[in-house]
Amino acid sequence: MIARRALPALFVASAWASAWTMPALAQRLSPLEATAPEAAPLLARLRAGGHTLFFRHADTAGEPCDRTYRLGDRAGQRNISPRGRQQSARIGARLRELGVPVALPVLAGPVYRARDTAELAFGAENVVVTEGLLADDYSGPRLAWVLDQHRRLLAEIPPPGVNRVLVGHRTPPIMIMGDPVAGRAFPEGGALVVEPLGPEGFRLHGIVEFAPIPGGGFHAC
Repeated sequence: MIARRALPALFVASAWASAWTMPALAQRLSPLEATAPEAAPLLARLRAGGHTLFFRHADTAGEPCDRTYRLGDRAGQRNISPRGRQQSARIGARLRELGVPVALPVLAGPVYRARDTAELAFGAENVVVTEGLLADDYSGPRLAWVLDQHRRLLAEIPPPGVNRVLVGHRTPPIMIMGDPVAGRAFPEGGALVVEPLGPEGFRLHGIVEFAPIPGGGFHAC
């Protein structure tokens, strides 16, 4: 039985294998707008660097659901919407306005809605695409490897004074972290604020929306 504990959550990696223990939490996190007073402690952490922002791709409202699940097939994928493109650009601008230092390159998954979000927010020249940030339903038999890559990237300590940025999808973090980020906790365009701890894993501190869209955040797919 996994013990319950208070926030923040600590996720621990084995030094010998990719097995992780994940303490369950008694409550689900609520996303905070970056301008909300409650977000001030998270922003202070990010301004100091040493953290990871794991962004879910931007808004996809009104776009067709995935049909082919093939990488490189844009027409067969659910893409970000026109307002999702604006949201992506706003995310990058908002981080600069708030004085949040970002390590380059930003890493993004290869499904277009993640890749496009990263490139519009940070510039295509500043983005490296990695299959380690694949969506779960594109992973096929590699799902265990993809989840291990998510854990590795979340635990990897960034250079001093900056924050690592990852852009991917909602379900892999839910598979790794469980209920705190499930349900409607992690909206499109939102970011998990994670403290990497190297071999000891990582600690989740909260969820921030830097460019929320009224009435947005979740697709019916």
